[in-house]
Amino acid sequence: MKHKSIPIKDRLIFAMDVADCDRARALAEELGDAVTFYKIGLELMMSGEYFELLDWLLARDKKVFCDLKFFDIPTTVGSAVGQLKNRGATFVTVHGNRSVMQAAAENKGDSLKVLGVTVLTSLDRGDLDDLGFDCDVEALVLSRARQALAAGCDGVISSGLEVPKLREYVDNKLIVVSPGIRPVDNKPAGDQKRVVSVATAFANGADYIVVGRPIRDAQSPRAAAEAMQSTVAEQFAA
Repeated sequence: MKHKSIPIKDRLIFAMDVADCDRARALAEELGDAVTFYKIGLELMMSGEYFELLDWLLARDKKVFCDLKFFDIPTTVGSAVGQLKNRGATFVTVHGNRSVMQAAAENKGDSLKVLGVTVLTSLDRGDLDDLGFDCDVEALVLSRARQALAAGCDGVISSGLEVPKLREYVDNKLIVVSPGIRPVDNKPAGDQKRVVSVATAFANGADYIVVGRPIRDAQSPRAAAEAMQSTVAEQFAA
């Protein structure tokens, strides 16, 4: 599987899913150089200090993934992405159909990369039935990935389970970021239903993985992050 040229340590994105920015900063200080890339999402957005935290992380030479999952009419999504494009973030997520993703892509500027959400890793076939989708998960992931590519997005969010088929359909044209990662296969997944291990995600063709609980809730988050970084490095050893 051909992989993009990405610094090994950047391939692990830590999901900073905590309630307030004081806790986020303390956790980042504890993790130190074990983590270089952070995902900050809606929970921290509601803390009222989201952009202060973004700037704080950037000042420490960290990369930031703004996982805000913008979903609204195309004009509004395009304007929101335009507001974010000069804030220093590396990635931002958007939901929606082709016109929504296209509006985001047209307003992202030169440095911000737009990732289209395919199917959340908390959803399975039964959830798609509830949402009115008359197709299986893989088919929906592939459809949304093709739409993201056509709309000008830089990449997609996809469970590692669907990445091999996704690579068949879009080759290496899109960045693929895979959440729902556990240190090894067959570990309890919490609210995640479609999960894979670190090794499986990269073997299947993911470019980045997003990891939250296995690091955050470990007895030593730094030791857990370092162990996961070692596993990531093993996947790219010559």
